[in-house]
Amino acid sequence: MNQALVLVPALFFGGLLGATFFLGLRWTVSRAASKGAGWLLFPLSFLVRVAILVAGFYLLSSGDWRRLLACLLGFTIARALVIRLTGKDRQSNAELGKGAGYAP
Repeated sequence: MNQALVLVPALFFGGLLGATFFLGLRWTVSRAASKGAGWLLFPLSFLVRVAILVAGFYLLSSGDWRRLLACLLGFTIARALVIRLTGKDRQSNAELGKGAGYAP
């Protein structure tokens, strides 16, 4: 019982880290597409997002593999939620690629 109470905050904050990571990725892609400066924005954004993620996992896990596993589960759940919540843009992106010579 006591162990489960320790894992719930790790799950929650792992989800928060995941939402931050994937929403940051979404922001980067939309910003680079509109500005045309993706050659610099993508690597910098990646480094910042990964640094935040690794530091967060390190601090949240506190050396316990169960907490790290809960963080990773929260991260995965957040990924699924971000995809579901922002999935309505996939159709408009697919329509943009139809005339551009992309494979179906």
